[in-house]
Amino acid sequence: MFKPTASLLAMLAALSAASATAQVRQQGDLTLETANRLVAGAIDTCRRQERAIVVAVLDRGGNLLALQRAETVGPHNIEASRRKAYTALSTRTATLDLARQAAASADARNLATLPELLLLGGGVPLSAAGQVVGAIGVAGGGGAVNDHACALAAIRTVPGLDQPAAQ
Repeated sequence: MFKPTASLLAMLAALSAASATAQVRQQGDLTLETANRLVAGAIDTCRRQERAIVVAVLDRGGNLLALQRAETVGPHNIEASRRKAYTALSTRTATLDLARQAAASADARNLATLPELLLLGGGVPLSAAGQVVGAIGVAGGGGAVNDHACALAAIRTVPGLDQPAAQ
């Protein structure tokens, strides 16, 4: 009968612990403070352009972290901002890019048939150190390009987030 030695048992325990640790992925999370900073950045940028908006910020799990609506923006924009953020998070692509791809390709156009996705500019994924940590959605700013620009401006206000390329 085989009797394991203490050193063999210690080695097996170490290997077991190492493999268990290797299975846990470390991911960053957005804080409420960061979400509020993003909201303020988008609202301030759009206000300077005399645009009233709604801003939604989702965490990496798609949960709403922050939502704010200017009092003059129609209530339908609340859901639009959330869905833009959800679409950007889910696809890891800015919704303005998705909308343009859908206009150019029948395959991409099919994305519009999926529930919850909104292929309208204003949603941008948020990433830190190359990992998606959430998304921002802006609606009501007078068009998809304006909404997208306000979302990008908001991201620029948070140094810890990866900065999207200018379009």
